[in-house]
Amino acid sequence: MTKQILVLGSVNADHVLKVDAFPRPGETVTGSRYDVIPGGKGANQAVASARLGGNTHFLACVGQDAFGREIVDKFAEDGIDTSLVEQVEGLNTGVALIFVDGHAENCIGIAAEANAALTPERVLEKKAEIAGTDYLLMQLETPEASILEAAKIARSTGVTVVLNPAPARPLSDELLANVDMITPNQTEAELLTGVAVHNPESACQAALVLHDKGISTVVITMGRLGALISDQQGARIVPSFDVSANDTTAAGDTFNGALLVKLAEGIGIDGAARFANAAAGISVTRSGAQTSIPGRDETEQFLAERMPHCDAHSSENVQQIMIER
Repeated sequence: MTKQILVLGSVNADHVLKVDAFPRPGETVTGSRYDVIPGGKGANQAVASARLGGNTHFLACVGQDAFGREIVDKFAEDGIDTSLVEQVEGLNTGVALIFVDGHAENCIGIAAEANAALTPERVLEKKAEIAGTDYLLMQLETPEASILEAAKIARSTGVTVVLNPAPARPLSDELLANVDMITPNQTEAELLTGVAVHNPESACQAALVLHDKGISTVVITMGRLGALISDQQGARIVPSFDVSANDTTAAGDTFNGALLVKLAEGIGIDGAARFANAAAGISVTRSGAQTSIPGRDETEQFLAERMPHCDAHSSENVQQIMIER
């Protein structure tokens, strides 16, 4: 049976405005399109995991507003087990205000709202469910104390802890020491390590800092440069796919959800990262967060078309990097 993935994280209503260029302080710009789209990094990763075939459970808090009620139903439609999603009385669902410019880059402001109600006490109430999963995937849009509590429960019971340290912010050594795998992008890796990540070699140096903090597997996503993987087998780059980007909002979330799906199926991390790169590549060609996340069949088809003579789960085309440890 496929191993279980428990995603702990945020749920947001994403208010997305497309603009030619981001406004400067005091400037008003006119947008070309406005949408309200289901988002939140935790929700995005749970949806990605479920759509791509993962046995997915979601631990989160939403408000008792209309959006909160509707989003839980949508999660269920995507195949997510929502039994651990709680509607909190007196609070609104989290909100994100997102500008997307003409280069498909985004600028985001968030308000936690019900996400802040996912307290350490609520996490402790779900101790049995956390201990009973196989992979725990978390991000940083819920209270850090709760993330640490969940990581400790998971580590003490043999559950693999995966942390996507986004949005970027400094983290305690105590939390990092309870993480098995970390998946930062270049900006997040630099903030956590002090190493400016701009090429594979500098990514390796950042990975070494994270290894020294007790993390056994480091995956640094580098956009068009691919994904840097550093573990006991060494360091290597899994190449990305060349696509025409439209909106990068959920690319990292799609990558993380996809990565966990393949790991839960017993695929090695190189092959899992290739599948994740494919899913993320599809997502950036579309607009929005959960609206951009692809399904399993189209991702497999994308891989088959881009790599017709290669086993998608093998280490073929992976670039090994020699680095002093």
